[in-house]
Amino acid sequence: MNQTQITQMNRSPTYIGTVQDVQGATIGVVMDKSTVSGLSFIDGEGYRIGQMGSFVKISIGFLNLYGIVSQVGASALPDNVADLDPYGQRWLRIQLVGEGHAGQKFQRGLSQYPTIGDNVHLVTESDLRAIYGHGELDDYVSVGCLASSESIPALVNINKLVTRHSAILGTTGSGKSTTVAGLIRSLSDKDKYPSARILIMDIHGEYERAFKGLSSNLRVGASQGGSTAPLYVPYWALNFDELCAVCFDGPLEGNRLAAVADAVLELKREGLRGFPCPGITEHSLSVDSPVPFSIHKLWLDLHIKEYKTVIPAPGGDANERIPAYVLDESDQPVETGDAMRVVAPIFRSVKTTGPAEERVQHANEGANLRQPLAALASKLRDPRYAFIFRPGEFLPNENGVPSADLDSLLHSWVGGEQPVTILDLSGIPASILDILIGALLRVLYDALFWARKLPEGGQERPLLLVLEEAHSYLNSERNTSAGSAVKRIAKEGRKYGVGLMIVSQRPSEVDSTVLSQCGTIFSLRLSNDSDRGQVVGASADNLKGLFDMLPILRIGEAIIVGESVSLPIRCLVKTPPVSERPDSLDPAVVARGSEVEDGFSVPGGWNQKRDPVDYIPVVRQWRSQSSDYIHAVEEETTTTQTEGENDNGMD
Repeated sequence: MNQTQITQMNRSPTYIGTVQDVQGATIGVVMDKSTVSGLSFIDGEGYRIGQMGSFVKISIGFLNLYGIVSQVGASALPDNVADLDPYGQRWLRIQLVGEGHAGQKFQRGLSQYPTIGDNVHLVTESDLRAIYGHGELDDYVSVGCLASSESIPALVNINKLVTRHSAILGTTGSGKSTTVAGLIRSLSDKDKYPSARILIMDIHGEYERAFKGLSSNLRVGASQGGSTAPLYVPYWALNFDELCAVCFDGPLEGNRLAAVADAVLELKREGLRGFPCPGITEHSLSVDSPVPFSIHKLWLDLHIKEYKTVIPAPGGDANERIPAYVLDESDQPVETGDAMRVVAPIFRSVKTTGPAEERVQHANEGANLRQPLAALASKLRDPRYAFIFRPGEFLPNENGVPSADLDSLLHSWVGGEQPVTILDLSGIPASILDILIGALLRVLYDALFWARKLPEGGQERPLLLVLEEAHSYLNSERNTSAGSAVKRIAKEGRKYGVGLMIVSQRPSEVDSTVLSQCGTIFSLRLSNDSDRGQVVGASADNLKGLFDMLPILRIGEAIIVGESVSLPIRCLVKTPPVSERPDSLDPAVVARGSEVEDGFSVPGGWNQKRDPVDYIPVVRQWRSQSSDYIHAVEEETTTTQTEGENDNGMD
């Protein structure tokens, strides 16, 4: 037996090859000639030698350096040896990611670098358990299992996941919504985290089913008394800029802006007298203060100033004027205006001829606000905007006094008994969606920021904000209210216990400033080059080779990189049961099963017999702007009960 054979016998079965090239954290490894490519068995476990995304370790004394295989074969050959070995195919390119002393905790970053000739070994399951073996700690939560070893849970650090922000990115059909549902369910375990606080901005209304029994559900336009409560965003909780953006078509400037600001401030002073708010006085009050006032009275007061005409007061002095209302046959005003019903007063037209007592003059008290006031009046009458301009118990009367204050609002948003609150925003008009999301986020952040030292503040009870379909309102090409609010939270939220989870199918359309602040990235399948480029740019790890795998990931498979994981993970996300998945699955064109045996797997499908054609319910749901179907029998019963109540009322 020669020396080479003896060396091979004594060599560890995990041995792959030796380091031959070092460029910072990127190293080139030549596989040993005795290393057989393909499948190798170590302690009864099978391992793929040199597989993309697999882990390797390099021992330097008592220190182990860990890395990920990012290139395999001739393409991994260093440039400086390509001419000498143009057909060299037994090369690996490794991205080093961290280190750990034998028997001690893995740490990201490098204190040493390998040298030429250092041995490179496979990372076995026992090594992975040493790296990821944090399952007994409360600050780790399982999101699935390692794709390379299904017996090892994929663990993420909940502290860094929530406060350092995260992003879940993947194309349509990659399992993105299911991943969000599974992750949030793990974070909202009532036994493990009884004080969890998570708020989901649900743009398409698909998460209510996924969190049944764990969530409080609020939806625009929901009826009272159901499982889903109405969502209200009181206009007076907005700051002045947000209020103007919601109320008026286009920005106000100069005298018009000053006139509206002065009127709002005066009405807030009036409201404060009738509804004292702890923590604020008339001297500290500003136009941005979240103090109740009547937007309807604002509209009527400004409308009167714009349109009022006057006539000389009968029997008065020459300078005394009274409103010139249109009179009926009894010499009574036809309409003097009704603020709450948004009915304008009717004034007589200007008349400059005839006797002095018959002349009608314009009062000239306006500020050229006719067009903005027309837009405001239209929105005050529009039932689609009732959630903001007629917000239930938060609607002030004409004196600025509501039935409930903002403490009730915050309690309904983030203070309920359930750990998850779902804000269903599917009923919000698209024209103000980004403004309203920005206002929601700002109200929450301001409240938790100023209450950060209280038990319900962000520092003692952090809040996780999940932003679904983030690309629709965080576009880098548009300066939106939502974008400004999210950027502020992304930059400052960590210190005050407000975390973000950005969810998007088009990361290339999400503002890069926001993505760069996400400490952890869950990347599912992404086929578009620009989307992958945005993910690579936002990742703190130099793992371009690993991200090249994104187009071929399986459904529900994700690459997790960032601060909340010890090493970058290729993970199979734990899939919730069918009954706990979001309502985002593709409709079945052909349903599995048969009518003869066990029935079909889902209702509907092209291969099932047609139901009797009836489009009356379709039109009813369309007109009601609701997907909650009411069966005809239930609807008839409800109608009969309503008629009976009306009859009793008449008696």
